[in-house]
Amino acid sequence: MNRAPNNLTSRIRRTRAPFALSAMVILASFGLAGFGCGKSPQARGDGAKSATPSSTPSLSTVEWADSDDDGVPDAAELRSADDRDSFRRWFAYIAEMQFYKLSDAWNEDQRDCAGLVRFAWRESLRGHDRSWFQSISNGGEGYEAVAPDVKAYDLKRSPLGEKLFRADFGSFRRSDLADGKFSEFADARTLKNYNAIFISRDRRQARRGDLLFFHQPWVQKFPYHVMIFIGDARHSGEGAGDWVVYHTGSSPNDKGEVKKVRLAVLDHHPDRRWRPVANNPNFLGFYRLKILE
Repeated sequence: MNRAPNNLTSRIRRTRAPFALSAMVILASFGLAGFGCGKSPQARGDGAKSATPSSTPSLSTVEWADSDDDGVPDAAELRSADDRDSFRRWFAYIAEMQFYKLSDAWNEDQRDCAGLVRFAWRESLRGHDRSWFQSISNGGEGYEAVAPDVKAYDLKRSPLGEKLFRADFGSFRRSDLADGKFSEFADARTLKNYNAIFISRDRRQARRGDLLFFHQPWVQKFPYHVMIFIGDARHSGEGAGDWVVYHTGSSPNDKGEVKKVRLAVLDHHPDRRWRPVANNPNFLGFYRLKILE
C-alpha cells in the first residue's frame, strides 16, 4: 500500500473488545468529539481540479423521464445489476483508498465527510483508463482495477454532467437544471434529504456503498455527519464485513482526516451519540443512493 496506518489508527482498527484506551484518547482518534461536518461550496465543484462545467445535451423525452418520481432522471440512474455492482465496488474502494493516501485529485478545499462521498461518487462514474489511474494515484501507484466501468452513465453526455447532486425536493423536470436544483456540491444534509433513501437502522440491511448519517441538532452550522459503509474492506479487512470509512470533518484549526473503522468498534464509542445502533437517537440509519434504486 502507499503507506501504513499510523500506530494509533492501527490500534483502533484492530480493536474487537471494549476499549482499553482512555476516553479522551479514543475521542481524539475517532475525530468525532463534537462537531458536524461541512464546508461552504466553492465557485466550482470538487472533482478533479481541472474539471470544467459541462453543457446540457439534447436528449430524448425518455432520457429526461423520472419514472419513479424520486427527483433523479432515469438517465442518471444505474438500472442494470452489473452497473450497480461496478459503482458500489469503485465507490467503496476509492473512499477506502483515501484512508491510506489522499488523492491529489480530491480538491483540498472540499475535504470533509460529504466531500469524501462526492469525490468517490464522481470518480466512480469516470472511465478508469491509464490516465485516470495516474491522476487519482498521484503518479500511477497503489490503485488497481476493482470492477468494470459503469456503462450507463456518461459524465459528458448525461443530462446532469458533473452536477450529480440534487439540491431540492420534487420530481425531475428539465427546468431543474436551469433552476439550480442540481449542483456539483452537496453537504451531508443535502445528500441525505435529496440524494439517498432510508433503508434501515439495522446494519444487516446495509450493502457496500450505503451511507450512514448522524445528526447533532445542537451543532447549528453543520449538524449532519455521513460515513460510507464499505463492508468487506479491500485492504486489511481482517475477515470482517462491517467496515466504514469517513472524514472526521474540519475546523479552523484542524483539517481533519480520513478514518477507517469497524462498526463493532464504533458500537463501543465512549460518546454514545456516535454509536451506530438503533437505540441511539443521533444515529439516523443506513441510506442508499437513489441512483442505485
